[in-house]
Amino acid sequence: MDPLDRRADELRALPPSCGPVRLIAVDGHAGSGKSTFASRLAAALGGAPVLRLDDIATHDELFAWTDRLRVDVLEPMRRGEVAHLHPYDWNLRRFGPPLALPPAPVVLIEGVGAGRRALRPLLARLLWMERGPEESWNRGRDRDGPAQSDFWDGWTVAEIRHFATDPSRPFADALIRECREGYEWLPGPHSAADANRIITHRDRHPRPY
Repeated sequence: MDPLDRRADELRALPPSCGPVRLIAVDGHAGSGKSTFASRLAAALGGAPVLRLDDIATHDELFAWTDRLRVDVLEPMRRGEVAHLHPYDWNLRRFGPPLALPPAPVVLIEGVGAGRRALRPLLARLLWMERGPEESWNRGRDRDGPAQSDFWDGWTVAEIRHFATDPSRPFADALIRECREGYEWLPGPHSAADANRIITHRDRHPRPY
């Protein structure tokens, strides 16, 4: 069995976290490989819907999109309804026609800030792409070419500010590291913290009564 297929089975077995949906976040620095990984994980899940935050964010709201996401997607999803979002066109600088997002058993939300504080209570799992910021940003710049250089200059400043006040990595359940064979799926800081709490609790001496 492909390792991603096994992980997909584990995600399907999780309790729902957002209405009937198991909402799985894929977060990380811009250029870290989130989109490719999310697409491969979605395929392993049998074609799970992927909500890409590039469709929610705008030039004027690189990170101030939480309310729009809540109203357009999360509230319908919690009710078990089909959500309808208007994807943002980064070339035309305007929102496009509506895109349906069904409340499937597993839905992936992919993008920088997918594991932000406001979303974490609705997540079944938070996955973090384990690639450093400089390497990620250089990959993104190479991908987008010199025409997007000014955008990347502004983006990196905004991303640094976002993660300084609302970090995602410390709360990740798993760290996803790209490797030659595919992806390594490593325990995240959040799962390690839970394990430490469990061990501490078990090792604690009984309280006298």
